[in-house]
Amino acid sequence: MNETKHLTISTLTEGDYVSTCRVFEESISDAFNKEGLGHLQEDIQSETDHKKQKALSSLEQANSDTYFFIAKINGKVVGTISYGPCGETIQICAEHQLDHLGELGSLYVLPSYQGQGIGSALIKKMMIFLNEQGIGQFCLDSGYKRAQIKWQRKFGEPYKVVKDYWGPDSVHMVWLCNVS
Repeated sequence: MNETKHLTISTLTEGDYVSTCRVFEESISDAFNKEGLGHLQEDIQSETDHKKQKALSSLEQANSDTYFFIAKINGKVVGTISYGPCGETIQICAEHQLDHLGELGSLYVLPSYQGQGIGSALIKKMMIFLNEQGIGQFCLDSGYKRAQIKWQRKFGEPYKVVKDYWGPDSVHMVWLCNVS
């Protein structure tokens, strides 16, 4: 039996918050494990809690400057993406040259749904949204080696590369991107 997968992308709602938190829990843990960092449980928990708080804040504040979209397949939340103020890591890595820009972040897709174009669909939806808001540029960053390869394919060479940012032999990359 071949089940048709129906993908929808919408703004995060309170009703989807718990499911969205599960996406963070599974995806962040999986990303750390695939990077060989599964032993850093405290860092995994910290990153997961930070994303949950960011999503919650976007729901609680009437005029929030952080926007979340979620991807659902047949009604199940399988991915997230956000746009908000430039985060501290980018501010430090880019030596405050990009502080005035918003940051594309929280792009997570459940491990079992990765490689199916969900991340690309979320990015496309966010680009349409940013264009409608009159936003021409954004920044994004990653310390995950696997994600960095994908970002380089999609957005080209990084704006900044910071060696040993997370410790010896780690690299953190920051991109400056145009919406168009």
